[in-house]
Amino acid sequence: MSRCGTHESALGSSSDHIKAKKYSKFVYIWVGNYRTQCPGQRAWPFHQPIYGPQTPPLVAPNNNVGLDGMVINLVSLLAGIVTNLFGNGYFQGSSETALEASSACPGIYGKGAYPGYAGSMLQDPTTGASYNANGDN
Repeated sequence: MSRCGTHESALGSSSDHIKAKKYSKFVYIWVGNYRTQCPGQRAWPFHQPIYGPQTPPLVAPNNNVGLDGMVINLVSLLAGIVTNLFGNGYFQGSSETALEASSACPGIYGKGAYPGYAGSMLQDPTTGASYNANGDN
């Protein structure tokens, strides 16, 4: 409950009947429900932030603040795994308080973005939802 999401690595084992146990590292991602666990921290720009500029929140693309906040963080955590797989990859600052590549510019979504302003976003004319990428259908 103290985090909205994280990626970590662990040591796993497997055994086979003939050979000795084998150990290997694996990575995992955990993402919480942003609407109930940390809406003012990680669900921005779709929820009012708890600190910083108090601009009106954007309408979530799926009309689900929790889910859309989870998608934002999932992509950020995937970028963290790619660049800092086992905690010894790319990061800024000291290893004790590492700032990963995906955390270096949080909240930068559209042109002209700065902390507290997500930038110039595309907007669905029917729902008013904001987005910065087009997917299938």
